Amino acid sequence: MKNLKKLKYAFMAIYVLNVMLINFGIMNVYAADDPLSVINNLNTFIFSLIRAIGMIILGMGIVQVGLSLKSHDPSQRANGFLTLAGGVVITFAKEILNTIAG
Repeated sequence: MKNLKKLKYAFMAIYVLNVMLINFGIMNVYAADDPLSVINNLNTFIFSLIRAIGMIILGMGIVQVGLSLKSHDPSQRANGFLTLAGGVVITFAKEILNTIAG
């Protein structure tokens, strides 16, 4: 029983030490020199995520069109072409916005 209390005390001491190191071992983090570069990097990251989602939707549209051609289902074919068109628009959203904005 006495060893169990010592073991609990040791674990508690290690836990408190870790909490202290986490709280007081904070390092300073400095921002980038140019705030616009941070915004541009975020913009590039978000549009790359949107492009990836658009590629996934584009692939789903291709599969839907292929399955509709196999089953001769016109409504599924229409949905496939709509999904395909949506995937193209989402994939090239950045280029479309840049063209519109000038």
